[in-house]
Amino acid sequence: MSDITNHLRMDKFPHIWCPGCGNGIILRSVLTAIDKLGLDPNNVAVVSGIGCSSRSAGYVDFNTVHTTHGRAITFATGIKMAKPEKTVIVLTGDGDCSAIGGNHLIHAARRNIDLTVVVFNNSIYGMTGGQFSPTTPQNDIAATSPYGNLDNSFDLCELTRAAGASYVARSTTFHATQTPLLIQKGIENKGFSFIEVVTACPVYYGRLNKTPDAVDMLKLQRDNARNIKQWNMMTDEEKQGKFVIGELYNKPAPEYTEKYTQLIEREKSK
Repeated sequence: MSDITNHLRMDKFPHIWCPGCGNGIILRSVLTAIDKLGLDPNNVAVVSGIGCSSRSAGYVDFNTVHTTHGRAITFATGIKMAKPEKTVIVLTGDGDCSAIGGNHLIHAARRNIDLTVVVFNNSIYGMTGGQFSPTTPQNDIAATSPYGNLDNSFDLCELTRAAGASYVARSTTFHATQTPLLIQKGIENKGFSFIEVVTACPVYYGRLNKTPDAVDMLKLQRDNARNIKQWNMMTDEEKQGKFVIGELYNKPAPEYTEKYTQLIEREKSK
């Protein structure tokens, strides 16, 4: 097992996350992936926005930026354009990246710029009191939908794949051994990589939806997730109430900063 403590700012602990929150599992997965790849910490930039998950940037000992709400991908894009040699990782939540930051997510995927975006999807705005987010399932209860959420929820993996991401994967905090491997492959991909990790917020989402126990929420992830091989053999009827995990898409494509460099060189040569 990787020793991730070298990548933590221990003076920033204890963390602020609630008991039963899965954010620590995801952060460990990110650090394990970085450790496995043997990346130089001085060459890694971690960018976050606003929300429970985005506090992660404060706990890790890399080049870090804790930015404004929904703008983590824009800051990360600027870093990558200025310093294309850096490994740039975005840690964000479902509300941060797909609501106020939704347009940035789509266009970063469209450009296939070399960012690795790890989304902590707890299906709700946890830090601000339990409002429904774009990934809150229809009819579920939130602080702003006490009679049930009417909106259709985003499938973030399908969204980013359709927009142009060259690597897309999904895991859960229950599948803690699989998640670092998916993140590692995302970092290795030269292009826009999107990894969604389904996690639990027992304090807000769970309490409002009659699953306040963190262990029960992990069991739901275990019982409802299906790996990609199983998923492809299931009927539409069997897929109801389930979701697919694993590497969902991996197709290398020209990367944005490389194309930008080529453009500059081409114009210089004229």
